[in-house]
Amino acid sequence: MKIDAINTIQKNWFIISIITFTSITVLSLVQPEELADAPGSDKTHHFISYAVLAFPASLRRPSGWKYLILFFAFYSGLIEAIQPYVNRQGEWLDFIANISGLLLGSILALWARELTAKISD
Repeated sequence: MKIDAINTIQKNWFIISIITFTSITVLSLVQPEELADAPGSDKTHHFISYAVLAFPASLRRPSGWKYLILFFAFYSGLIEAIQPYVNRQGEWLDFIANISGLLLGSILALWARELTAKISD
């Protein structure tokens, strides 16, 4: 990834996070028969979605960014608890995939920050 892409993500982290957060919410609560068939397992989708959600905020590191990641973790558990009420199946393994994705997204963002700082020097 070019440094320009990293700078763009850092600059637009908030809007990227809002779009990703909204997409995850809608896709998590829509009826299963309305969802398109996507390749990969359900757990992989959860893992990747939450990694993408964590990356911009972890890359930009605004004030309170760690609390934002904790909010995303709490929210993912809330979504899993709500899903049975909207004809979806909430699963604790999905929650674990979500948390794992948040961790990976945060780690990758912190690694990208260090790498771009070294390249910029």
